[in-house]
Amino acid sequence: MGLGQPAEHHQRRLWALLALGLACCSPATALELKLTGADGTELPAVMVRAWSTAPAVGEHSGNGTPLRGRAQPEHAWFTDAHGLLRIAKPPFADLRLQLRRPGYRTLNLDRVRGDAYLELRLEPESDPAALAASRPANAWFSQLDLGDATLKKHFALQCAFCHQQGNAFLRRERSADQWHGAIARMITYGSRLASAAQDALPERLSRGYRELREHPQRIPAGTPWSQDLAGIAITEWPIGDAMSQMHDLLAHSNGKVYVGDNLKDDLYEIDPVSGGYTIYKLPHDPGDDPGGLLAARLRSFPQHETYVGLHSLAESPADGHIFMTCSLQRRLIEFAPESGTFIVHRFNEGYYPHTIRADARNRVWFTLALSNQVAMLDRRSGRFAFVDLPPRNLRERITVALVGVILRLADWGLPLNRLPIDWQSSGLPLPYGVEVAPDGAVWFARLYADDIGRIDPQTLALTMVPTPFAGPRRLRADADGNLWIAAFPESAIARYDPRSGSFTRHELPVQPTGSETPYSLNVDRARGIVWVNGNQSDSVMAFDIARQTWHFVPLPRAVSFTRDVEITADGAAWTSTSNFPSWHTEGGQPTLIRIEGVAP
Repeated sequence: MGLGQPAEHHQRRLWALLALGLACCSPATALELKLTGADGTELPAVMVRAWSTAPAVGEHSGNGTPLRGRAQPEHAWFTDAHGLLRIAKPPFADLRLQLRRPGYRTLNLDRVRGDAYLELRLEPESDPAALAASRPANAWFSQLDLGDATLKKHFALQCAFCHQQGNAFLRRERSADQWHGAIARMITYGSRLASAAQDALPERLSRGYRELREHPQRIPAGTPWSQDLAGIAITEWPIGDAMSQMHDLLAHSNGKVYVGDNLKDDLYEIDPVSGGYTIYKLPHDPGDDPGGLLAARLRSFPQHETYVGLHSLAESPADGHIFMTCSLQRRLIEFAPESGTFIVHRFNEGYYPHTIRADARNRVWFTLALSNQVAMLDRRSGRFAFVDLPPRNLRERITVALVGVILRLADWGLPLNRLPIDWQSSGLPLPYGVEVAPDGAVWFARLYADDIGRIDPQTLALTMVPTPFAGPRRLRADADGNLWIAAFPESAIARYDPRSGSFTRHELPVQPTGSETPYSLNVDRARGIVWVNGNQSDSVMAFDIARQTWHFVPLPRAVSFTRDVEITADGAAWTSTSNFPSWHTEGGQPTLIRIEGVAP
C-alpha cells in the first residue's frame, strides 16, 4: 500500500464528488458507507481509516519521572462483499476518513459526522507512475534486477532487517558512490554484507532502481485484498516519534501492553481501554557512554538517547514482572508493573543480549547475539548460566573469542567495518530468537548459521539441528510442541516436529510470490493460528494450522516494518511499527497496532 495522492488532488476529488451528489448525509444511528467504482460496481475490501478531528493531549513531567499522556487511537475497517461498511458505535463524533484500495485513487474526507450515511465512488488509477508509487516495497523489490539471484537473496538477508528494501526512501535516485557510502554506514550499524557484495551492489542498485523508476509499468500489483477482510478491525495508538524505534512489545496479563523504544531507552506502558500511557526511562549507570558497549555503532546516526538499548521483553509467570534485554550492556532489567520500579541484573560475559523468554521454573532465557551464546538467569539463586554454542570454523572460534577486543577497537575509531566478510558471515552466527516449548525445552535459532538448537532445561545439554532453509530468525512453539520458524530471506515459515525431526515449509501468501522477508512470528496456541510479520508488504499474515489456510491483513500505514507479534486471550494480534529509522513510516509516526476479527 502506497502513500496515495497529493493533498490538493484529494481535495479536488472530494469537491467533485460532493458536486455530483455522490455523498450525502441523513439521520442515522451509525456510521454507514457504501463504496462503488466509477462504473457503479460494488467495491469490497476498501480500507476505511478514521481519526478524530480533535488532537491528543499529553501530560508531561520532567526530572526523570514517568511521562504520561493519552494516545488518540486511529481505526481502520474494510467494506464487505457489497461495498458496505457499518460502524454501530463510531469512536468519535466527528471524524476524518481516508479510503484506500489497491488500484484506486485514495480519497480523503474531513469532518464527517459519526452518524453519517455516505455513498462514495472511488476512481481507478490509470497513471502508471502513480500506480507504481502506491504499491508496497515487496512489489518493487521483486523486480529489482541485481544480476544474480544468490546475490539478491544475500542482500535481502543483510539489508532488509532494519527497514524495507524498495520503499520510496530506498528507490530514489542515488549514484553508485552514494550507494557505496550508504552500504559502508550500514556495515557500521551491523549488517554483515559480504565484501564481494559490497563491491558489486552499488552500481547495480543505482542502475536497477533507476530502470524501475523510468519504467513504472514493470511494477506488479501487490497481494490482492480479499473480501474476507470484512469484519476485521485495526486500531493504532501513536507512540514515540520519528526518531524512535519501537523494537519489541509485550501483551501483559494485567491487560496493558508494553513497548520498548530501542533508541531512547523508554518503556511504554499503554492501557488499550483508555489510550492512556506512561513512559518509564530505563536506568543506566553514571559512567555509561551513549551507545553503551557498542558506542561506535550509532555515532553516525543523527540522534539517539540510548545507553542500554532496550530490545526484547518477557513476562515472568511467577509474579508478572517484566524482564528486558539491554542489547548495549551486560545487563537484564527487571520491571515491576505494580510499583513502576526497576531492578538491574548484571553479568560478566557475553555481548548483545537479544531475545528473551521466561519459563515456568522462575528462570529467564536469552540469546547473546555477538558472543554466540544462550544465557539463563535463575531468579531463585540470582545466578546466571551460559551455554556456549558451537563455532562453524576456526575463524569463527577466534572471532567470537575476541569480540570484546573488536568492540573496543571499534570504539577507539579503527575502521573495523572494512574487515573482510565472507558469504557465510563467519565469526558471527548470530543466535537470535529463543523460545520455551510447552515441555520446558529451550529452543533457539541462529540467523547466519542456518540452524536451530535445543537446550535441555535440566542439564543444559545442547543439540543442534541444521535447517533446510536460510535465515532462521525468530521461532515459537505451538500447543503440541512443534516449532514455527521465520525463514527470513525465503518468504516462508517452517514447522519443525521435534519428534520426527522433519521440517514442513509454508510459503507466505504474498504477491509477487517469494517477495517477503518475515522477521518474526508468534503462535496463538489456544486457536492454532500462526501470526507472521509481513515486513516488506505492509501486512501481517495469519496461518490456520488445522485448515492450512492463510489470511493476509494489510496494515493502515505504508512502510509498516514490524518485528514482533503478541496475542491476547481474546485472540487479538498486536504488533508495532519498528522501522529503523522511523521516519520511513508513513507520517513518520510509529504506532502500537491491534488486529481483531480474524476468524480461526
